[in-house]
Amino acid sequence: MTLYIDPPTWPGHGRMWSHLVSDLSYDELHLFAEGLGMPRRAFDSDHYDVPSHRYADAVAAGAVQVSSREVVRLLHSAGLRRRKGRQARRT
Repeated sequence: MTLYIDPPTWPGHGRMWSHLVSDLSYDELHLFAEGLGMPRRAFDSDHYDVPSHRYADAVAAGAVQVSSREVVRLLHSAGLRRRKGRQARRT
């Protein structure tokens, strides 16, 4: 199981955020996020939004640190990318 996370450089709601993704399946992503204690509401169409204070936890649990561009590339390559406004159901 390999999950990927970009640096917490995305501002929102008074804090900085990372994106946690899988290059295999949403099931793998949900399982990993559940193990971190992330609520399902943190799932945003094709990734989990991870607050900066949880970044080290995700890395310690095995998430591979990659750039934001790499996160998008991985999602596209896996066929898991869901663009805003063209979302399917939240799974």
